Amino acid sequence: MNTPDRMTVFVRGLTLAVGIGVYDHERGRAQPVVVDVELTVEPRLVDRLADTLNYETVVQAARRIADAGHVDLVEQFAQRLGEACLADGRVISARIRVEKPEALAGAAACGCEMVFNRGAV
Repeated sequence: MNTPDRMTVFVRGLTLAVGIGVYDHERGRAQPVVVDVELTVEPRLVDRLADTLNYETVVQAARRIADAGHVDLVEQFAQRLGEACLADGRVISARIRVEKPEALAGAAACGCEMVFNRGAV
């Protein structure tokens, strides 16, 4: 069996209710936030769950950030999630996208995308 050249673990379209935003009308209420995460991990042969980076841990990290209290900026949310993902030593890089679909009238969404590389955070 060949070891893959690259392995990616991802979570797409995770919708969370988050207290987020800097404006008065955004405080004290939750807004939907959509999170996409793509992690490049050390390639390896995979025979069991313990061999993988379980994407449920990514979801749990995002939920912990959402549950920890109000976040002013989508950039702060993305930064915290990127740091949580890189805490797993198998992660080589993390691409985190955080969108606020209700932030701007007429726009499908706005937000940010950040890319983290091992050693850069």
